[in-house]
Amino acid sequence: MKKGIHPEGYRLVVFKDMSNDYSFLTRSTAATRETITWEDGNEYPLVKVEISHMSHPFYTGKSVFVDTAGRIDKFKKRYEKKK
Repeated sequence: MKKGIHPEGYRLVVFKDMSNDYSFLTRSTAATRETITWEDGNEYPLVKVEISHMSHPFYTGKSVFVDTAGRIDKFKKRYEKKK
């Protein structure tokens, strides 16, 4: 492996899937300002994600329609004006 291309400063971080409230603890360098108290009583940085392996159709085998924060409506409104 090449030296000097990998990030430094890995730490324990909680990733939270906002579509189903599933959370998991892993090591990451992701920057965040929010924190959460984990099951072990310690406080860790929190990274919110829209889709994880617990909600992604490839892993779950289910086709789920996810409209996060009205993205489809925003898209339609944006391009409606150009007509």
